[in-house]
Amino acid sequence: MPAESRPVIWSIAGSDSGGAAGLSADQRAADAFGVHLCPVVAAVTAQNSRAVARVEPVRPELLGAQLAALEDDLPPHAVKTGLLGSAALIEVVARWIDRLRSRRPVALVVDPVFAASTGASFADENARRAYRELLLPRADLVTPNRREAEALAGTALAAPALAAELRSLGAGAVCVTGGDDAGEGALALDWVDTDHARGWLALPRIDTAHTHGTGCTFATSAAAALALDFAAADALVLAKMATAGALQRGYRAGQGAGPVRASTGFAGDPRLLPSMSFDAVPPQPPAARTVVSGQAQLYAIVDRAALVRAVVAAGVKIVQLRIKQAEQAQLREQIRASVEECRAGGARLFVNDYWQLAKEAGADGVHLGQEDLAALGPDGRRSLADSGLALGVSSHCLWELARATALAPEYIACGPVWPTATKAMPWREQGLGNLAWWCAIAPRPVAAIGGILTAEQARAAASCGARYVCMLRAIAEHPHAAVPPVLDALRAVSADLPIAVPELPSTSILSKTRSA
Repeated sequence: MPAESRPVIWSIAGSDSGGAAGLSADQRAADAFGVHLCPVVAAVTAQNSRAVARVEPVRPELLGAQLAALEDDLPPHAVKTGLLGSAALIEVVARWIDRLRSRRPVALVVDPVFAASTGASFADENARRAYRELLLPRADLVTPNRREAEALAGTALAAPALAAELRSLGAGAVCVTGGDDAGEGALALDWVDTDHARGWLALPRIDTAHTHGTGCTFATSAAAALALDFAAADALVLAKMATAGALQRGYRAGQGAGPVRASTGFAGDPRLLPSMSFDAVPPQPPAARTVVSGQAQLYAIVDRAALVRAVVAAGVKIVQLRIKQAEQAQLREQIRASVEECRAGGARLFVNDYWQLAKEAGADGVHLGQEDLAALGPDGRRSLADSGLALGVSSHCLWELARATALAPEYIACGPVWPTATKAMPWREQGLGNLAWWCAIAPRPVAAIGGILTAEQARAAASCGARYVCMLRAIAEHPHAAVPPVLDALRAVSADLPIAVPELPSTSILSKTRSA
């Protein structure tokens, strides 16, 4: 990322003389995201890899002086708090957040560091009360582990209930991390509760002794993503990926647990993409990546059986029947006729939404959006999985990609690639960069959709690695004339240089940071 475009984040946290956690871990995480970190010392610790010998919070005046020095020269896009150490320092931070927000929106990520993994306590009851009363109501995101969440909530509950309790105290979003829960099974599970999504984020647990700085890395990664304009749910997907990558790169330093090492490139590793559940039932582990070779296919989306016949006759081999409103008898007849047309022409048929009717008629598959899948509930999703229908799933942002990953579908749609007038959407267009990232990271083949109106656009989408290129309006009026040029363009893709995959995706939904 060019230096002039780097967002600034402040980390108000403790120093670690052992170089593993606190501001040391925060710096590595910020570097991994390409943001500029201003390390603000709230406490000085004397520690090594085995123990914390001493913790000395700085004077409130010194903390305020550090923040005042940064205010005009390096104003933050996001602030992350770690070890604060006293109620007096929490009061200073709260006043400064209000002061900063009086000038511009600033995201606040609160990592409530109450104790070291070695057992040293960092916060008394006055400090915990100050967290509840002063920081939670100002926080865009809080990232406690289970023990810290229980201390903040004042009760022992399951992670979903803890997150709901912390949100009721004013937190904009909560992630109760579970990577440090010993004996919790093969998956490291983090409970996410945000405006956009709730559910478990899951990755296989990483077997390593070198975990020092994990929580700091996670919180600073989330703050960096918020500074880059990602919404909280998407920021948490990236934080999960960055932290898993940091655990994989942890190393021995001293006689105890070594530091985790966040570094660039984490977002380009498909093994680090988590799966996400639709509810409190933990998801399946992320699906193994399926690589499909061969030419990209035109995926025609039409609204009646007569058009199915026309696009198949023009050479299309995969079709989606998308009928948004019709009587049940009409739907059944249109699906039945479309199945017959596809069978006769050697094409596959996916039906949008109506999976029971699709199964009844013998369609090959069904395409469902995320809201439709959520509405099915656990029993409905199990019935769909047992139906034998191939599944295509929509995704528009990172957390939807993580949810799609948990379903192991036949393909994952990414869109809108370009602005589309087909239907109103709350999403920014993905562009070719995000599409290329989707194709490199998704565990299943990707279908490019949205705003693809010309053969040249279809070719560009295929050059990103899309297995399927979806077209609607551009081929609906005169399929016999519109389809062949697109098929020719897709056949020519092998001669193109692939579209470069960005180091990080760009946001497709705007974050909502708080202002005064």
